[in-house]
Amino acid sequence: MHALVEQLRGTLLPAVVTPMDSTGVVSYDALEPYAAAIAAGPIGGVAVWAHTGRGLFLSEADRGKVMATWRAATSAPLVAGVGVPRSVEPGSLREAEDATVGMAVNAAGFGADAVMVYPLAAYGSLPDGEAAAVRLHQRVAAESGLPLVGFYLHGGAGGYPYPPSLIKELLSLPEMLGVKTATLDQAVACQDAIWAGRDSGKLLITGEDRMYGPSMMWGADTALVGIAAAQVELSAAVLRAWTAGDHAEFLKASDRLDRFAAVTFYDPIEGYVQRMLWAAVWEGLLPEAAASDPYGPSLPAAERDLVIRCLESL
Repeated sequence: MHALVEQLRGTLLPAVVTPMDSTGVVSYDALEPYAAAIAAGPIGGVAVWAHTGRGLFLSEADRGKVMATWRAATSAPLVAGVGVPRSVEPGSLREAEDATVGMAVNAAGFGADAVMVYPLAAYGSLPDGEAAAVRLHQRVAAESGLPLVGFYLHGGAGGYPYPPSLIKELLSLPEMLGVKTATLDQAVACQDAIWAGRDSGKLLITGEDRMYGPSMMWGADTALVGIAAAQVELSAAVLRAWTAGDHAEFLKASDRLDRFAAVTFYDPIEGYVQRMLWAAVWEGLLPEAAASDPYGPSLPAAERDLVIRCLESL
């Protein structure tokens, strides 16, 4: 466990997209060169099946083929997002927990090195919600045999905002590698979450696409972000400069990253997946035919123009 923590600390893990057409059919012809290009970049691992990659919408067969493609592309650690697949309609909290555990077990069988556990929003309304969340993580670890990343996902995306006390308790578990924050624009909550993990020895992982640089100043030491699904170097440069203590370069790199984030992560937030796909097409990482997000909102052409103009200016 300690070896994987230290291997990942200070590195970037892109939350990668899954190339697909407008009907949701995954394009493996496009995925292979995309995976090869991302794997050749300045990364420490890859986050597959994450929100950016629409992992919960994929069939089990597609999740397996996606994982296999990434495993063939890189020997770096693969962290799989696990939760309740959209094909499952749990009738109870226990069934939702079972589905999450089942997806983690599948991830282990497909070759993942760790899993990132999607929070169950229902825990937020339970009197013993924190204890239930801890039990879920323990069960996922026990049944999958994999180390875990906790996932503080803001409520607007269907997550359960972990209070600092829960973060401390999760990070005390030997199964945990660290906790990722994805609070979107909640600076105080992000600070509190990161500070709760100080002195734990575990990874303090930023998933803050719109507070990327600031989250590092608050203590994040590793990055797992959807904004790195394209233009990997923009994200890597910020983390690299901060880790090296090159504050002048950090400010420059943060400004470039923030400008890109401003045209990809804004309301409707679910549109960020399509905006990142547009960026990947512009960069030559994906063909147009494999750059659709059928699970997000319909976006006007003007939004694509914003993305392209920003990339041209960078």
